[in-house]
Amino acid sequence: MSMQSMPARILIIDDHPLVREALATRINFHADMEVCGEAGTEEEAISLVCQLSPDLVLVDIALKSGHGIELVKQIKLRHPKVKTLVVSGFQESLYAERALRAGALGYLNKQESNEKVIDAIHTVLRGEHFVSPDISQRLINQSLGCVEAAKTPIERLTDRELEIFRLIGEGLTSGMIAEQLFLSPHTIDSHRNNIKRKLGLNNAAEMSRSAVQWLLENG
Repeated sequence: MSMQSMPARILIIDDHPLVREALATRINFHADMEVCGEAGTEEEAISLVCQLSPDLVLVDIALKSGHGIELVKQIKLRHPKVKTLVVSGFQESLYAERALRAGALGYLNKQESNEKVIDAIHTVLRGEHFVSPDISQRLINQSLGCVEAAKTPIERLTDRELEIFRLIGEGLTSGMIAEQLFLSPHTIDSHRNNIKRKLGLNNAAEMSRSAVQWLLENG
């Protein structure tokens, strides 16, 4: 097989085996691309990117350990030629811009059709950005300096704060979050205090209730 006809090599990073299997089936159906590996954690993903040199990495937001947005940043830093596309079930309006800022070339919701998934992969493999028309218009408005509605309190959270807020909603303690994100408990407590301040919450109980409610509505 000539170099020109070699299929694009795609690495899938998602914490759900069934999702990985479904994506792999969609991708391997097309002769111009192939799945070269799968993983469910940030550390496994970084190792496989080094070993396999994929053309494209599909990254979920929520992983068994680590965090999809942080993984995108690490891939961009360590392997700038490797393209990334975030494929997630989380709210696009909250995560798409974060993914693009981290270095991803696109954001796709897991509920999209097979055709849209393949279209997104082809677009990113060409080095082009893939987002919904709504996000595209929002980014254009920002670049033109158009006036936008003020950000919600949740949107003002940093990437790390938002991830910790999500994990609080899943019922994880500070120690468990620290272990999953490879951070110290002191760092987690500092982030928790920032989250309470930005969201106007008075104590840990209020933050826990708010995080659970947010996760039910957005996760």
